[in-house]
Amino acid sequence: MRLDSVIEASELTKSYGEIRAVDRISFEVMKGEFFGFLGPNGAGKTTTIRMLTGVIKPDSGTASIMDYDIQREPLKSKQLMGILPELANAYFDLTAWQNLMFLGELYGVPKPRRHERAILLLKKVGLCERKDQLVKGFSKGMRQRLLVCMALLNEPQILFLDEPTVGLDVQSARVIRDMLGELNEDGTTIFLTTHNMEEANQLCSRVAIINHGKIAAIDHPENLRRMASGLHSIEVAFDRPVNIESLSRLSRVSRARKMGDKFRLFTEAPHDLICQVVDYARDSGMNLVTLNLLAPTLEDVFVKLTGGRGE
Repeated sequence: MRLDSVIEASELTKSYGEIRAVDRISFEVMKGEFFGFLGPNGAGKTTTIRMLTGVIKPDSGTASIMDYDIQREPLKSKQLMGILPELANAYFDLTAWQNLMFLGELYGVPKPRRHERAILLLKKVGLCERKDQLVKGFSKGMRQRLLVCMALLNEPQILFLDEPTVGLDVQSARVIRDMLGELNEDGTTIFLTTHNMEEANQLCSRVAIINHGKIAAIDHPENLRRMASGLHSIEVAFDRPVNIESLSRLSRVSRARKMGDKFRLFTEAPHDLICQVVDYARDSGMNLVTLNLLAPTLEDVFVKLTGGRGE
């Protein structure tokens, strides 16, 4: 492990019966990184995070947290981390405050400090005024914000998050993303699994893409987009209905997709295609409403590497 590495996976492998969920993956996460772990359903994301946090044992390979082997020294490893699992939930018959105090006791956080931390965190997520209400009356977004507070109560150096914003309303998801960004800026190392490519693009300084249990790519998001040759596209809309088949027949179009009232045309020659689209509109007696040149997105890279489907 390098000096600035805080998470290390080495040849991690896990099978369930005949299904190899994680297949000898190795990677490191550096101190202070916001590391994204991306993949389709069934790709091995949750299994990996469970091995890294000591919830399940790997069939082979090792995982270490700041030089502590998660299997041999689980207590020391877990004292350094905060965890928000995919299926986490607070105690419904306790108030938000009682949930935080209970967790603080489990972690051994001194009473004055856990009171101070709880107030600070609840204020950050907009729940301070609801702290004495039972969790069973909370919306899903409110419960998820509380769970983030619970994961942060012990002031972890490393935060593991498994799909923290999935299914949330826009406001709750934004609150959580803003909070995570601030935490990372303050030095917390964050390991995030997500399906949300835009979320990963906004938050992560480096990402790994896992597919069928193997690491398909690992790099900075911008480098991955740069490597994605042939994924440039233009977004176009006309003032009249258009048949997508006619656009697909343009010589510089490699693939066409209808997106609401617009079309996205993929190409290896964006300049030539723009000229063709302009000619197409003029020859058809139509006006262009929208014409935008789009660089490859992280989602484009993800789809290319994973085939656009899970296991």
